[in-house]
Amino acid sequence: MSAETETLPEPPPFVVCREGDPVPESMKGAIAAIGNFDGVHRGHRYLIDMAVVAENRGVVVTFEPHPRSFFQPDRPLFRITPEPVKLAILSRLGLAGVFLWRFDQTVATLTAEQFVDLLANEFKIAGVVVGHDFHFGRGREGNPARMLELCKARGLECLIAPAVTEDEEPISSSAIRVALEAGDIVEANRLLGYRWFVRAEVRHGDKRGRDLGYPTANMRLSDDCRLRHGIYAVRANVGGRLVDGVASFGRRPTFDNGAPLFETFLFDFSGDLYGRTLEVEFVGWIRGEEKFDSVEALIAQMDRDSAEAKRLLAEDRTASMIGV
Repeated sequence: MSAETETLPEPPPFVVCREGDPVPESMKGAIAAIGNFDGVHRGHRYLIDMAVVAENRGVVVTFEPHPRSFFQPDRPLFRITPEPVKLAILSRLGLAGVFLWRFDQTVATLTAEQFVDLLANEFKIAGVVVGHDFHFGRGREGNPARMLELCKARGLECLIAPAVTEDEEPISSSAIRVALEAGDIVEANRLLGYRWFVRAEVRHGDKRGRDLGYPTANMRLSDDCRLRHGIYAVRANVGGRLVDGVASFGRRPTFDNGAPLFETFLFDFSGDLYGRTLEVEFVGWIRGEEKFDSVEALIAQMDRDSAEAKRLLAEDRTASMIGV
């Protein structure tokens, strides 16, 4: 006796719904995880997973720019995941989509009640998930208990996620920023739960790397990036294939001590990447930036850096967010 195998329909694609867009049917009635989610780290993932249940793919409600950048524009914030990177990660988490709303004076002055009305009326959601320390509304007047009360009055479900800790310390975006500023990629990746990565366009440089036998893909990272200057073991997504490499982030003190530049040498690749947007993930720290007395000394060190990068890459088992 034989039975036909039932073919299940493909779920609707991940959708980015911006302010003014109609709410897609696939996102109506969803449970929404709310937050800025800079880093989309393990703590954020726990909260998001609470919104993604078997009967409902869940959505995220997030705001750009980061509220801290809005309230303190004179204090640049090191963004772990700028908007395009954050959206790329969220698209891989089983969500129906994300509501990406502009954080401006109008949003900043909403009362707690008006904020929940926005969620219910504009996003047409069935409920929310917020963190244990979530604050919302004008002057941060709302807290999780207030969210629970306001949601109940509007017939919305409200779930409050507990703190996610490691050795009794909460996993936080601030801790990850500290690790990246120290060049501690292993610690940053452990807290994130995946290899931290950057995304930028490959630009023409001075072609010096080609003369040294190390042609590089040159990328300018955001001005607020405070990653420690130095040499890193990396992988890049090139046409859907992860390619191992070694990268330098810094001012090139041996030559010009110029503006910070991210330069990646890929071990198993030859071709033209100019004008392409490249994603490069970080696997490990090798050394700090140095000034060398001669080009020959620099090349000899680059050879050693490449060998160390290959060792670190061979040992790494951290999950990737840019792999296919």
